[in-house]
Amino acid sequence: MNGKEMKALDISRGDQVALVGDNASGKSRLAAAFAGRTGAKYITFRDSYGSYGDRNFFMQQRWNLFTLEGDPPSAGEALHQEAAESKDPVAAEERLRRLVSLFSMDLLLDKPLVTLSSGELRKYQLTRALLGGPEILVIDNPYIGLDPRTRALLTELLAALSVSTTLVLVLSRAAEIPPFITHVIPVAGGETSGKVPREAYLDSVLPPAVIRLRNVTIRYGERVILDSLNMTVRQGEHWALTGANGSGKSTLLSLICADNPQAYAHDIELFGRPRGSGETIWDIKRQIGFVSPELHRAFQVDAPALDIVTSGHFDTEGLFRRPTDEQRITALQWMEEFGIAHLAKRPFLRLSSGEQRLCLVARAFVKDPPLYILDEPLQGLDETQRKRVKALLDKYCGAPGKTLLMVTHYPEEYPGCIDHSLSL
Repeated sequence: MNGKEMKALDISRGDQVALVGDNASGKSRLAAAFAGRTGAKYITFRDSYGSYGDRNFFMQQRWNLFTLEGDPPSAGEALHQEAAESKDPVAAEERLRRLVSLFSMDLLLDKPLVTLSSGELRKYQLTRALLGGPEILVIDNPYIGLDPRTRALLTELLAALSVSTTLVLVLSRAAEIPPFITHVIPVAGGETSGKVPREAYLDSVLPPAVIRLRNVTIRYGERVILDSLNMTVRQGEHWALTGANGSGKSTLLSLICADNPQAYAHDIELFGRPRGSGETIWDIKRQIGFVSPELHRAFQVDAPALDIVTSGHFDTEGLFRRPTDEQRITALQWMEEFGIAHLAKRPFLRLSSGEQRLCLVARAFVKDPPLYILDEPLQGLDETQRKRVKALLDKYCGAPGKTLLMVTHYPEEYPGCIDHSLSL
């Protein structure tokens, strides 16, 4: 790797870089020129089939798949042939073995190359590009043509690659910059304005951060619950938080809500304020609409359901101060939205589990907070109520400026407004 040439785009060893600019800004030209000077491997994706030449070939072959003479080559056959023709076939074969494991490509290798989906083709082309062991890999438009699930998978693959390879991604949108990127080089008019740390760049062009965690590690004895977690949730984003039982989801939520004592020993910001900078727990909770199975289990208040929903104005488990008429009216309106207004006078502990959950979800909405943290909000609800609540989540949590962090074990329960995800 020529250090002088790397500096042509102000890229240093250890950097993971995104070139970002509008259409026709010149970023692709700069990336291609950089690859040519440094000897970096260069891949461009112009549509869901790769380059235009690839697209024409793949589309023609797909239509002709069943009329070809002989069997079309499989992805594995093509990759092994590529390795055999490389400068160091033995090293290339070993690298191919590792890449197949890294990219979970075992089932893909036997598929005819011309039948690969967009996501599978992306895996194949990355593997092919890496067989020669490039130190630098330049990828133009890596996410174009991919659905959200495949984009997330590609980000995981690229993050794994970044451990051993310098990546330069050419992107048109700041929102596409993946978490493993360390620096951004903005491009306009074919010129760059210098290298900027990723977080500083995003803060300058995207909505403000609502939640920010830096290198958060939580241990209980020998068990590590969260390991060097970095996470930024911005205003107006809607996140799905996934992971198996015991993966740390509830711990993460308790840190954000300041219910975990370790929250004050870590670098955590909420609405731009560092944790422990003088805010009270009530200042924090005032901005969050929260519901969880743990809250449900702990809510042993035998007061009228309307009082339970109204208590959301004060973030207390029951009413300990006299609400205003306006606050009671607002609570009743939310009960009407969730279809439980007829339960207003009934004691909370005499309601069914599903009715109680609906009351607590309505309680989370009653103060119209900027941030919703909803842990299994649909748990225990029948199908009719699930559909109702899911639609309300889209309507209110998906409204402009509202931010959502939601947990569920059932992907079909996520509202359509979800646009980000984190798997623990």
